Amino acid sequence: MKKFSALFLSLLLLIGLLVGCGQTNNAEQKENNSNASGQTSKLFPVTVKDALGEDVTIKEKPKRIVSLIPSNTEIVYTLGLGDQIVGVTELDNYPEEVKNKEKVGDMNFNVEKIISLKPDLVLAHASSAANAKEGLNQLKEAGITVFVVENATSFEQVYQTIQTIGKITGTKEKADEIVQNMKTKVNELKEKAKNITDAEKQKVFVEISAPPQLYTTGKGTFMDEMLAIINAENAAGDQEGWPQITEEAVVKLNPDTIIITYGNYVENATEQVLGRKGWENVTAIKEKRVYEVNEDLVSRPGPRLVEGVEELAKAVYPDVFE
Repeated sequence: MKKFSALFLSLLLLIGLLVGCGQTNNAEQKENNSNASGQTSKLFPVTVKDALGEDVTIKEKPKRIVSLIPSNTEIVYTLGLGDQIVGVTELDNYPEEVKNKEKVGDMNFNVEKIISLKPDLVLAHASSAANAKEGLNQLKEAGITVFVVENATSFEQVYQTIQTIGKITGTKEKADEIVQNMKTKVNELKEKAKNITDAEKQKVFVEISAPPQLYTTGKGTFMDEMLAIINAENAAGDQEGWPQITEEAVVKLNPDTIIITYGNYVENATEQVLGRKGWENVTAIKEKRVYEVNEDLVSRPGPRLVEGVEELAKAVYPDVFE
């Protein structure tokens, strides 16, 4: 009988202990959930001025996002919000999962399609906002929050864009981390580039479209800044933006290296450049220094720009950066 009483008492104590632990764990879980909810609530509502100078208020963390340009999409994915994206354009191609997202058109987006996806945030872009003014207004009239992202043309502006999107999506800490990682990598590349002597410095011609409409990159572009980062000279660095240039002018510039950015949609692009008549005496042609780089990496204002610098660096200075 005494043994039974002792066993019964032990059983009661064990049950009490388990119940107590369960209550403690439940209390801790509730407290953690409360803290997480509190942290999110502190971030919203948030009001941020967009590229059009309008104060846009985001009332709570966006759960359904439509992106109207690939660079915005890449930023949102890098912020860890891929699951929140419900619509993208036909031009989006990265990351791989984006192919499974609903398509809302290209630069001319489908207003009705976007509304049907019931987004609580549409990320537009300043580069196309003027032509899409009517459509954006229709989205706003439908009660959808529209934020127009700046058209970044420098690394510093890309950093600001990432942090802005991080702020309006409740992922500021992640955005700061991404930006810091990008800056660190750029600084590492700059340090390596210091090993390049004046005698080794390459004059680079960047070809973004082939003749008869031959275009290159000048000042105020990512490619120009990338060339500066890796200690290379932009052959067309005295011009602004994306100027059209003649074949005769390129031959006269006599670049040491030619970089082409359209190889993904022009067959045998490198061979075509190497075989051009009248270019035989250009140093880059004589030394067969014509290379392709991924256009998206060197022109899309997002987190992968640093990869673009690396790819460019390895093409121009393989001995230094490989």
